[in-house]
Amino acid sequence: MPNCVIDCDSKILGRLGSVVAKLLLNGSDVVLLNAERAAISGHPKEIVAKYKVMVELHDKANPENSPYISRRPDLFVKRVIRGMLPYKKEKGRNAYKRLKVYIGVPEEFKSAKILDIEAKERKDVYEKTITVKELSEGLGYKY
Repeated sequence: MPNCVIDCDSKILGRLGSVVAKLLLNGSDVVLLNAERAAISGHPKEIVAKYKVMVELHDKANPENSPYISRRPDLFVKRVIRGMLPYKKEKGRNAYKRLKVYIGVPEEFKSAKILDIEAKERKDVYEKTITVKELSEGLGYKY
């Protein structure tokens, strides 16, 4: 059973990610639920346009070496948190392996105690936000 179960609902993704990265580096097993409900601050059209450019990047010489941006909400959130870890070092790789991210709430975690982190709600801080689900749909992910 994981040490920390966190609900991403209405949490700002960057603030949530930094807290989760710190927990992982301290040795905790972390499970994130409702990854599709995490919010990204900023103007929705600009955010979708920015990520569309990143998704469509291709290396002309060898397209297989192009960067990959996932359209799935759970993998997108996992990748954001990976960017906050020293992934190229053994400590960061081990921390990343202890992270599990889910869309929705699986049966095994319905009765788990959810850790409430000190992150501000999206409506309290930012006027314009977009959820990870809306971003994924804007990039072409179909539920």
